[in-house]
Amino acid sequence: MFGIHTEFNSNKRKESIINDVLTREQKSHGVLNVHRINEKNVGDYYCAPHLYFDELKDKKLDISDFRSIFKKKTDNWISQISNNDLILGGGGLLNIKHFKMQMELFEKLASNGKKIVIWGAGHNEINLDDYHKNQKYWIDVNKFGLVGTRDFSFPGEWIPCVSCLNPVFNKTHTEEYEVGLLFNAKSIKDDKLIKKLEKYPQSSNTTNLEEMINFIGKCETLVTNSYHAMYWAILMEKKVVSIPATSKFFDFKYKTPITSFEDFENEIKNATKYTGVLEECREINLKFADKTFDYLNL
Repeated sequence: MFGIHTEFNSNKRKESIINDVLTREQKSHGVLNVHRINEKNVGDYYCAPHLYFDELKDKKLDISDFRSIFKKKTDNWISQISNNDLILGGGGLLNIKHFKMQMELFEKLASNGKKIVIWGAGHNEINLDDYHKNQKYWIDVNKFGLVGTRDFSFPGEWIPCVSCLNPVFNKTHTEEYEVGLLFNAKSIKDDKLIKKLEKYPQSSNTTNLEEMINFIGKCETLVTNSYHAMYWAILMEKKVVSIPATSKFFDFKYKTPITSFEDFENEIKNATKYTGVLEECREINLKFADKTFDYLNL
């Protein structure tokens, strides 16, 4: 039937895929970088180590292929996971329902001795009340061979997003805007919000990396509900005011005022410009790469 799964119940289909992986012999034919490959989300796309190291070039797999209704795609996912050592990340792969079953599978595989590295992934809890009440990962990251998360106070070594290695951050910019707003993919569709704040220069994370960086570069202070816009603005020594869409905004090493689109104007005066963060994040990732490649025999 056009290669579509005959099991239409999503949970049963996913459980079958998990059981298939767990019953297979796990091999180490190579290394795969598993993350959310979404070219329409600039942060998701550029947060992956395979983009920055020749050792990992083109060695990638979309974590969301696990959920596909097309059997050819899930068969490939099962085969690739079973036959390779894995690097998970970056991005918000932890504490989010979309990746819960995959991360639990990887935890089981790691517990059974499969070589798996977490590199720059972080928590992404949508319900902020749950995050504040119970700040821990849904999986035990200590079961993995090597762990670096972008969450500063959580278990594992602190490894900020590897996108800091992108050469786009080597460019210089001239500031034109005292305050600029950069919306995430959901907020940019909110016509009432966009209209209400139209006096401010605006952009979104639905453009592309170069446009995002150029817009951030023009701002003295950036107000954003995009995690990577927050991160990149800090790297670029901009003042940042954050509007949290999920828990991921709360645990970066360098803090920003946390507020809402209704109240952000009152927080602009509290925004801080940090220096030297780009160099620090690059050095941390390069050192973690050495450890990772040594562990995976690359």
